[in-house]
Amino acid sequence: MNGQGAEQAAEIAVEDLTPAQAGAELLRLAAMIGRANTAYHGEDAPDLSDADYDALKRRNAAIEARFPDLKRSDSPTNQIGAAAAEGFGKIPHRVRMLSLENAFDESDIADFGKRIRAFLNLDAEAPLRFTAEPKIDGLSLSLRYEQGALVHAATRGDGEVGENVTANALTIGDIPQRIDNAPEVLEVRGEVYMSHADFAALNDRARENGTKTFANPRNAAAGSLRQLDPDITRARPLRFFAYAWGEYSVPLAETQMGAIGRLADLGFSTNPLTRLCHGEAELLAHYRQIEQQRATLGYDIDGVVYKVDDLGLQQRLGLRATTPRWAIAHKFPAELAWTRLEAIDIQVGRTGALSPVARLTPVTVGGVVVSNATLHNEDYIEGRDNAGQPIREGRDIRVGDWVQVYRAGDVIPKIKDVDLSQRPAGAAPYDFPHTCPECGSQAVREPGDSVRRCSGGLVCPAQAIEKLKHFVGRDAFDIEGLGAKQVEMFFVDDLLPIREPADIFRLAARDRANLAKLKNREGFGDRSAANLFAAIEARRVIPLARLIFALGIRHVGEAAANLLALHYGTWATFEAAMTTAEVGQGAAWDDLLSIDGVGAVLAASVVTAFHQPAERAVIDRLAAELTVEPAIRPDVTGSPVAGLTLVFTGTLEKMTRAEAKARAEALGAKVAGSVSAKTDILIAGPGAGSKAKKAAELGVRTIDEDEWIALVSGA
Repeated sequence: MNGQGAEQAAEIAVEDLTPAQAGAELLRLAAMIGRANTAYHGEDAPDLSDADYDALKRRNAAIEARFPDLKRSDSPTNQIGAAAAEGFGKIPHRVRMLSLENAFDESDIADFGKRIRAFLNLDAEAPLRFTAEPKIDGLSLSLRYEQGALVHAATRGDGEVGENVTANALTIGDIPQRIDNAPEVLEVRGEVYMSHADFAALNDRARENGTKTFANPRNAAAGSLRQLDPDITRARPLRFFAYAWGEYSVPLAETQMGAIGRLADLGFSTNPLTRLCHGEAELLAHYRQIEQQRATLGYDIDGVVYKVDDLGLQQRLGLRATTPRWAIAHKFPAELAWTRLEAIDIQVGRTGALSPVARLTPVTVGGVVVSNATLHNEDYIEGRDNAGQPIREGRDIRVGDWVQVYRAGDVIPKIKDVDLSQRPAGAAPYDFPHTCPECGSQAVREPGDSVRRCSGGLVCPAQAIEKLKHFVGRDAFDIEGLGAKQVEMFFVDDLLPIREPADIFRLAARDRANLAKLKNREGFGDRSAANLFAAIEARRVIPLARLIFALGIRHVGEAAANLLALHYGTWATFEAAMTTAEVGQGAAWDDLLSIDGVGAVLAASVVTAFHQPAERAVIDRLAAELTVEPAIRPDVTGSPVAGLTLVFTGTLEKMTRAEAKARAEALGAKVAGSVSAKTDILIAGPGAGSKAKKAAELGVRTIDEDEWIALVSGA
């Protein structure tokens, strides 16, 4: 499942769905959620974040509430987990292992309390006691004891039948093989997890051995418990928290809190942050306290679970199809977490930008263990924006601070806020460097620029290395076998140095006389060395646009490189124009600015690169090694969309979005990602939502896929 599919499925608001659209949407959601359940519970390889998964479940429930007659027999609201894997024996649960209803804000908790009181026919203000405990992000496990002896262990599976992982459970130190003074029959339930320290050590060993690493502790714990070979599980540091029970011959206690205490007395590890709370206000206070402590716990949690404390009331409240009425999981914001800022390091990029990087106490944010985050620039650290206006109410960021980290999708983690109440005594304001930490050159901040940059240019090793990494990147020269790691290795190599792009193409010729120089390097042998030489030779012929992009000139991305290539056509013409051009004046400058999409800042950056003696020499040496293919300008004669701006939205049924975009650009159109007053045509497929509404508001011409095909079929 991918994010684009989920985004398209969610484009139509629930209240705007027709019955036919609702039925189709429920079918799609059932398939998406089913695949996600299998990936998470059955394969220990989730392909959706918790936030995306929760959003799909909420949307499915909202559609079912609006169209109850359309609820499917395979509705996700009727399902728990995923079926047991085929590699394990099956164990039926005598008492079903249920999932929990989720809450996402304080109003959900207020509603939880109201529903309980209404069901029990209590006054709206009647006091209620709850327990609150961290929601461990691991793998649910049920342990069955008879006469005090562990007879089997089972995963949750689909709630009805789990996988027999008894042999693996016996290797976990927190799970007693025998308990004394226990009921004749007792099923103890809890969560298998892995601590942050053990997770880091496990991945370090995997990297040393060249084996697969895990994305996060939850995946590592689940993958370790569900090994067919118990010896593998034994070698991995798994832990277990007990917090519930299934079948029993004698009740453990009369209250949830009492039962947790009894489990601890029987020898099980229970979570020390479990609290008895009197009313919803105390629940929320404990939630906030746990959220603040989250990064220091040493293991992953993704929320706090609230349960009615009185077990008699739990029995009266009973169960829904897949969740108990007496419990709820208050989830943390999916992409937010608090942790400690341990240090601020400065990294130097290929354009000389000095970028501050936060070194953090590791914390899991959005399913990924985060130990580094961007701090943007010196203004951001000082608590102001580029215009000098306060951000975070003017709070600066200092080493030692307790900071809030966030992620959105797959972007680099960022620091969002700081808690001044936890600032260490003596923490000093951060002094942003005015010299490059790599080469000692002056770091200059130009007027209007938010970034301070090293003035050392190619004498700065950090800039040289980053430019080389960019040069061999996938969208540039994309040389198989020569990635970032190899670039770093060759850059410091005295016998086979690669200090600039031209050195790459001299490598094979230079080394043919003594192949041992390369094949004796780490990661290379006879075959891999020969393959690298062949890959380098294959890239001696390169399209003009790729070459321009690969030069790593500031402000020149892929789109700009394509614009320049199409305008000038050949490397000779482009090189001559940049050599002739002067910033701010002359015919060559005016011609450069005439390109739609090229502004003065980008133009000045390109011209300056060709007029810097050292950088120009690097470019010339590279060009001498290459054959540059001319850019092929599309023939847009007779094109009905040449020069127009198009936007595609919804689901295209007769071609992929990429095919449609490529066809439009080949006909001379510009394809944009959002609708604006500059949009000429919106092509809307099924599921078009907000973009179609905005197009209607702006009076933008809107056509469907068939009309689009008819429009361009003759071109």
